[in-house]
Amino acid sequence: MSAIAPFAMRGGDAFASLAPSSAIPVGLELYSVREGLKTDLDGTVKAVAGMGYQCVEFYAPYWEWSEAQTKRMRKLLDDLGVRCYSTHNASSYVTKENIGKTRDRCGILGCKYVVVASTDVEGQGIDGWRKFADVLNEANDGLASAQMHSGYHNHKTEFVAVDGVRPIEVLAKNTKPTVMLQLDVGTCLEAGGDPVAWIKANPGRIRSLHLKDWSPDAGKGYTVLFGEGAADWKAIFAAAEHGGGVEYYLIEQEGSRMSELDTARDCLKTYRKMRG
Repeated sequence: MSAIAPFAMRGGDAFASLAPSSAIPVGLELYSVREGLKTDLDGTVKAVAGMGYQCVEFYAPYWEWSEAQTKRMRKLLDDLGVRCYSTHNASSYVTKENIGKTRDRCGILGCKYVVVASTDVEGQGIDGWRKFADVLNEANDGLASAQMHSGYHNHKTEFVAVDGVRPIEVLAKNTKPTVMLQLDVGTCLEAGGDPVAWIKANPGRIRSLHLKDWSPDAGKGYTVLFGEGAADWKAIFAAAEHGGGVEYYLIEQEGSRMSELDTARDCLKTYRKMRG
């Protein structure tokens, strides 16, 4: 991990080169093992690290940890050789009232990005999304002192047009280039979006991807494992690494036919096999 952990935001012509797949850390969005985290936080993180995941992304509940708890988790991650490059956050975590706490907790964890994964602007039309872009920009400014950046994680909603315009396009156009656009592949597909086209349309900004698959087959949806759905992973990886600016990948699973840990293990195994 000592050779993998240090990484810097790529920019300019650097985005044109493809980093070896082995040099791009692959992690787990810990929502994938949410039930395990509720009953045994440390044990579940250890189990994930033992599978070979190089990084993790904590989701909303981390915000309720005390400073001491956060420091203990950072020590555990360091002992395991695992990084936490980003966290998944509610929009309320990046308000003026809360950005200080978020910056502090994420700083302790060693994050580079604070990714917002929910909003309260649905139903407010495109103007609501424009206003939310300002929220992301303000959060980005509020994180600058800690050398962190804000980011946004799409769901299906952002790829569904409102008055002929997709909200995700509004966010991309109206946020600063340093605001990361974290691509959730599965929800993009469900909305009828093209992940490869989206990556190519936003060079340098897709610095993290959630490798969540999706199937259009009745009853399957997000329950398919990584590599079993409709995603063209070969093309997605190529786009992400030939201009997209990817710095790390995160496997995510909302549920499957197997247990949480077995699912995480199987998905990583498929990823390794696919990447060679």
